[in-house]
Amino acid sequence: MSGRPLLNRRLDGLGTTIFAEMSALATATGAINLGQGFPDTDGPESVREAAVRALRDGRGNQYPPGPGVPELRAAIAGHQRRFYGQVHELDPDTDVLVTAGATEAIAASMLAFLEPGDEVIAFEPFYDSYAACVAMAGAKRVPLTLRAPSFRPDLDRLRDLITPRTRLLLLNSPHNPTGMVLTAEERTAIAALAVEHDLLVVTDEVYEHVVFDGDHVPLATLPGMRERTVAISSAGKTFSFTGWKVGWAMGDARLVAAVRTAKQFLTYVSSGPFQYAVAEALRLPDAYFATLTADLRRRRDLLADGLGAAGFQVYRPAGTYFVTTDIAPFGERDAYAFCRALPERCGVVAVPNSVFYDDPEAGRSQVRFAFCKRDDVLKEAADRLRTLGG
Repeated sequence: MSGRPLLNRRLDGLGTTIFAEMSALATATGAINLGQGFPDTDGPESVREAAVRALRDGRGNQYPPGPGVPELRAAIAGHQRRFYGQVHELDPDTDVLVTAGATEAIAASMLAFLEPGDEVIAFEPFYDSYAACVAMAGAKRVPLTLRAPSFRPDLDRLRDLITPRTRLLLLNSPHNPTGMVLTAEERTAIAALAVEHDLLVVTDEVYEHVVFDGDHVPLATLPGMRERTVAISSAGKTFSFTGWKVGWAMGDARLVAAVRTAKQFLTYVSSGPFQYAVAEALRLPDAYFATLTADLRRRRDLLADGLGAAGFQVYRPAGTYFVTTDIAPFGERDAYAFCRALPERCGVVAVPNSVFYDDPEAGRSQVRFAFCKRDDVLKEAADRLRTLGG
C-alpha cells in the first residue's frame, strides 16, 4: 500500500469516543460507571411488553417503511402537539422522520445541509458526535463557549461569530454536558439572529423531559423558525431504553425530505419492532413524565450533594443526566489524567469535559458524572469519592 494515510483527514484526531474508552475502563476495573449516560434500570414494563407483542405479531421484523412506521410518526406529531402546542401542526407523512437514534438524525442533517467550507456554530463543550458529523460533511465547526459557573450562552459573542460562511446553528438544550437550559430571553434572541441572517437551525432536544429548573420550549415554535428548523429527539433518555436506538427528526416537509435523502443511505431503516413500542410510550399519561423528572431531580441532588461533600466544586445542572464538577479544589488541573486514574484511586469512572472542547484549556479541570443510576449506586459512588479528600 502507498504511504497515504488510511483515515480520511476530516476524521483525524477523533479516534475512539471517550464514552467507549471510559466504559471499557469501568468493565476492566469493576468500577462504578458514572461516565456514560445510560440508566441502570429499564423503562416501563408496558413499553417492553409492547415491543414483545410487536415481535410476536410480526410487526417490524422485516424492513419497516423508510420514514418510520406510521404509528410512531403519528405518535411523535401527537407528542409535540400535546406538550408544546406546536404552532404549525406536524404532518406525520411529511414532517416526521424516524432515525437510528438522535445520533443518526444529527449525522443525516449535517450531511444533508452542509457543503465543504460552510460554518456551523455550536455550543461548546460539544457532544462528541457533533464534531465528527460536521467534519464528515466537510464543514467547519465554530464554538460558542459556555463558561462556568453559569454556562450561559454569550449572545453578543454569537452575533459576532456569524459570517457570510455561516450556514447552520447546531443547538443543544437541555445541554449535554453542562446541564444548561435556555431561557425564554435566550431562545427569542437566538431565533431573531437565525431569521436575520437566514440560517438553518438543528436542535438536539433529547433531554426535553429532563428539566429541573426553567422550562423547555422548542425553538421551532418561535416566530419565523418553523421553516428553518429541524428538531431532533429520541426515546432513549425519556424512556430508559437507550439500546433501542429510536430517534426522530421533525420540521418543515422540505427540510425533512432533505434529511431523509441522506438518512436513507446511512442505516436505511432500523429498530422495527421497537418503533411500535415507542409509539405507545409517547402516549403514556402525564404522570409518567412528571415522575421521571422528579426522580431524576432527586438523584441529581443526591449525587451533587455527595460530590460536594467529597470536595469537588459542583455546578448543579438545570437539566440532563449529568453533573459537571471542577477538580481544582483537589489541587489538580488535568481532568483526563484524573479520570484515567479515578477507577484505581476509588473505584468510580467519570468523563473529562476537556474532550468536548476544541480548546481543551477551556474545560481542562472539569469532570462530568452521570446520575441516571439507582440510589444505592449513587450513594456508594459518593462514599468512594469521599476518600479522595484523604
